[in-house]
Amino acid sequence: MGKLEEENKKIIRRTEIQEAILLTVASGGRLGASLLVPRVLNILLDLDLPSSPRKNEVIRSTASRLRSKGLIKFEHGHYELAKDGKEILERWRREDFKLKKPKKWDKKWRVIIFDIPERKKAIRDEVREIFKQAGFYHLQDSVWVYPYDCEDVIGLLKTDYGIGRDLLYIIADQIENDKYLRMEFDLIN
Repeated sequence: MGKLEEENKKIIRRTEIQEAILLTVASGGRLGASLLVPRVLNILLDLDLPSSPRKNEVIRSTASRLRSKGLIKFEHGHYELAKDGKEILERWRREDFKLKKPKKWDKKWRVIIFDIPERKKAIRDEVREIFKQAGFYHLQDSVWVYPYDCEDVIGLLKTDYGIGRDLLYIIADQIENDKYLRMEFDLIN
């Protein structure tokens, strides 16, 4: 393995460890130092890390680095996410929803309709933001259109946000007067 590949592998591993620590602190609420390492180790079992005693050391040093960067804080015997840590975790989470465009359009429209209740307003707003960032076209209030397969991302959204019944994924052969949509997505032949 070349030098660049080896360096890239280290960066990816470091990012995965940081993300695991941030997720653990976020999902576990307030974790004590003694609880942090076992939980993170469970998440990292499939990572290519050195032997078990070294894993604890790597996790502790990464947690320390996250503290010094102001991403997590350790107060009164427990870890919690700092404001910057929440923002970074949110950005990483949104990156999970990136879509890949195929070279050729299959001439089918993906229509996403959602009716997320008012009590989940924050989730509804976040889903709208994800659709905007991903390049979906806002057709009507809670109706979005995309020309490429995005079923996996929609499934991930449903699972991550617990909105499976509130979001509907439709594959349509035609949308009336779709010339403007095709222009929007640069699909005019």
